[in-house]
Amino acid sequence: MLLDSISPYGSRRVVVEYDGATTSAHLHDKSGAIAATWIANHRPAPATVDLGKLRSGAPPEMPAEHTKHPDGRPPIMAAALSAVWFEEGDGVAILEDSQPLAVIPGWSDLARRLPGYARDAIGQTPFAWSLDDAMEGLGRRISQSAQFWRWRASAGSWALFQQAELGHLLARLGPGGSYWDVSGGKTPAVGVSERPPLPRRPYTVLSTVGMSGQRMPVVEQTGEGADSRARIELALATTMPSAAAARIFLWLAQFPWREVTWLGSGHSIPWYHEPATFPLGGGNEAVLLLDDPSRLPGPEVPRLDGFRTSNDPVRWLWIVPINERERRLARERSSASLVTQLAAQRRSWVYGP
Repeated sequence: MLLDSISPYGSRRVVVEYDGATTSAHLHDKSGAIAATWIANHRPAPATVDLGKLRSGAPPEMPAEHTKHPDGRPPIMAAALSAVWFEEGDGVAILEDSQPLAVIPGWSDLARRLPGYARDAIGQTPFAWSLDDAMEGLGRRISQSAQFWRWRASAGSWALFQQAELGHLLARLGPGGSYWDVSGGKTPAVGVSERPPLPRRPYTVLSTVGMSGQRMPVVEQTGEGADSRARIELALATTMPSAAAARIFLWLAQFPWREVTWLGSGHSIPWYHEPATFPLGGGNEAVLLLDDPSRLPGPEVPRLDGFRTSNDPVRWLWIVPINERERRLARERSSASLVTQLAAQRRSWVYGP
């Protein structure tokens, strides 16, 4: 094993291995290997793919016409390798002496036969695609990711971000009350800011602070407009005691990076534990996320838009507690169908016990 690196979010792991004939990298999640790339041959390359070796489960050797080093290259030294995780945590670049050697992006997938990229690869093969051909985009991605992690590690970076977002909430929702850390000592750092009721607003708003500090995983695979969906915060309007309601964020605040997924308007998420332990109670055991819950009964929805980070807009998603039957309706028909049903039931977007 030449390199073993876990993402800062703890949800993925990359392992680079050398078996005497080849060097390869595998990306793992909690279920096992999910993506891979060949990196180099270390002996003369075969003319064609050795199917017997593939069937045995051994790492493949790249055919001669698809490697820059058909005679093999010297072994890679472990001390020369380092990993740069993408800001989203779903992909990783492997550097040799600080230069890109291989990349396994978030869209690489063993099941779909989408390999990663390797510097020594020529063209596209089932084992690796040419990194040279993709460096215009991936080189920029690696540089931006390295810069992001340097920023996160710098003194005062979190405090400055936190201050900017709290200032935005002050302008939109008025003075703050309590503030809770819901990170549990993990990355990303996220807090919850309480905005108590005002004469014009007879309910509390709880908002996360920090989810938008990093882009969500896999959102770039959602097509046109992905940048407008990449950064979110979550909000809950409620009349129940704030400290009890804020427990919902212990589950949701790190959800995208823990589960390597993204959250968007219309998404419904089931509670992971016994229904009786669901923080928002009332027979609920899931949440529906809406960027504009004004289709549901209730007071006017506060506007929280206008905050940006890294030049990306931040979208607030409002939490609406739902039960399992309602979650199934949203999945089987659509979230719009569920919203129509909730509106017909006069279900307010402001949650009260």
